[in-house]
Amino acid sequence: MNEAVVAGALAVAALNLLAGLDGLLAVWLGDTTGPAARIFWTLLRIGQGASLTLAVAVGSLAAAGNYSTDQLFYLYALLPLAISFLAEQLRVASAQTVLDQRGLEGSAAVAQLGKTEQHELVETIMRREIGVMATSAVVIVFLALRAAGTAHGF
Repeated sequence: MNEAVVAGALAVAALNLLAGLDGLLAVWLGDTTGPAARIFWTLLRIGQGASLTLAVAVGSLAAAGNYSTDQLFYLYALLPLAISFLAEQLRVASAQTVLDQRGLEGSAAVAQLGKTEQHELVETIMRREIGVMATSAVVIVFLALRAAGTAHGF
């Protein structure tokens, strides 16, 4: 059982690493609306799903009476869910932050901008959103690796 938990944690780390690296690459290349960004969002959601699957599996094991001897394991296995939730909240707030920085009050003000300015605004928002989510994926990689290292006693 211990090997399966470690393998699950390593899978979470690997999937989130792919997402994080692709997201950082998309931001670095300025490809926030192209293929790299679309691949990033897909990989990110797969990584988040893997984190949720690991948390459910660990919870099921605990409910069945199989516990890790290292209590830090549970922190490392469950914290990625909190990190994902927090990152999603920051992602949602990033659009409003960009609008506030430019003194725009909402979609009506954005609609009055020229097409070029609207495109630049969307790229800025997407760059910020991808950056936040890619950073969260990299943090989850660290946590999943720690979970794999502390998965003892199952």
